[in-house]
Amino acid sequence: MARYIGPVCKLCRREGMELYLKGDRCYTEKCSFKRRPRPPGQHGEQRVKFSEYGLRLREKQKVRRIYGVLERQFRNYFAEADRAKGVTGESLLALLERRLDNVVYRLGFAANRTEARQLVLHCHVQVNGRRVNIPSFLVKVGDKVSIREKSREIPRLKDSLGSTTQRTQVTWLELEKETFTGTVKTLPVREEVGLDVKEQLIVEFYSR
Repeated sequence: MARYIGPVCKLCRREGMELYLKGDRCYTEKCSFKRRPRPPGQHGEQRVKFSEYGLRLREKQKVRRIYGVLERQFRNYFAEADRAKGVTGESLLALLERRLDNVVYRLGFAANRTEARQLVLHCHVQVNGRRVNIPSFLVKVGDKVSIREKSREIPRLKDSLGSTTQRTQVTWLELEKETFTGTVKTLPVREEVGLDVKEQLIVEFYSR
């Protein structure tokens, strides 16, 4: 599947906010956005006034880049959220939060969602005791997400799990560090997503 392989720090600068795409580095002074909080390119320092369409587009791009999904995937998630009961924008974020790669990241097994995606693709992750190598797999309430026993000695995984970085904690997941296992207690809610985005603008973007 296609994926973005360019410099991710440019994405944060383009969106005008920290997307935390590099894990622990984003919490330090080495963060490129902290050093150069302006859009990339020679015209980055110029003030830009967005149109209403531009504002909605930027919100959609922020969320897409945070979760690392392509436009077609994102559009499919929106269509599914639009069919679901409840607020469409909140349903969209809940679907993205339930992705297996995001759950692996939220549990602390990876420093960022890109690393989590690699863990899943390389068959290090199990769901209910069965190997799953699809990053877009949607977890359900009661599912147990764990790291294969043979993979628990991966240095990068152990470093991430023991990191003291202030990462967003969620209560809909329960982690057992000793067994490298996380349980999905409830479905995610908007208050715990912790993203500085206006999901209603995304709904307006696709509803235009």
